[in-house]
Amino acid sequence: MLQPALAKQDDRQKPMDVHAVHTDGFYAPNSVTTLTGKVVLTQGTLKATGDVAKVYMDADQQISRIVITGKPAHIQQLDDNGNLMTGDAQTLDYDNVNGIATLIGQAVVHQQGRGEAHGDKLTYNTQTSYMTGSSGSDGLVHMIFLPKPRPASTATPAGKPAASSTSALPQTAPAGAASSAAAQGHR
Repeated sequence: MLQPALAKQDDRQKPMDVHAVHTDGFYAPNSVTTLTGKVVLTQGTLKATGDVAKVYMDADQQISRIVITGKPAHIQQLDDNGNLMTGDAQTLDYDNVNGIATLIGQAVVHQQGRGEAHGDKLTYNTQTSYMTGSSGSDGLVHMIFLPKPRPASTATPAGKPAASSTSALPQTAPAGAASSAAAQGHR
C-alpha cells in the first residue's frame, strides 16, 4: 500500500458537473444515464474523463456510481495537502457514495511525491488511501515507493565531503615528513 494521500475532504460536498457530446437517460430515482463522447465529470478537485460513462442515480436522485470507459479512462484528484493523485485504466468504476475508485484493465495509479502502482485491477479508497491490487497478465502487481524527501538543510552537494569541526585546524605533516622534505631540498 502506498503512503496515505487522502482525497480533498470537501470535494464530495460540491456539485458534480458533467459534460459529453451525447446523453441518453433522464434525471429520476434509480435510473442510469449514458454519456458518450468526450466525457468530463468534475466535482471539486475530482476530475474523471473517458469515452463513455454510465451515471447511476439512487432513490434520492443522487449520483451513487459512475462507470467510465476509455482509452484510457482517467481520474485525478488533489488531497488536502495539494498533492495530485491520478489514475488511468480501460474502465473506471467510481463509487461516489463511499469514495472508492476501481480501475480495471492496464490500471495505473500515481500519487505525487509518494509513488505509483500498476496492475490489471487497482481499487483505491479516496477517504482512507487504502489500495488493493491484482494482476492477471503476468501475475504481478508492480509498485514503486518513493523515499521521503530529506530536509534541504542537511543535504551535502555531490562530490563534496561534509564539513567537520576539524577542517578549520591547521594541517600538520606526519612526523618525519618535514625533515625528509628539508633533507631533499639540501642535496
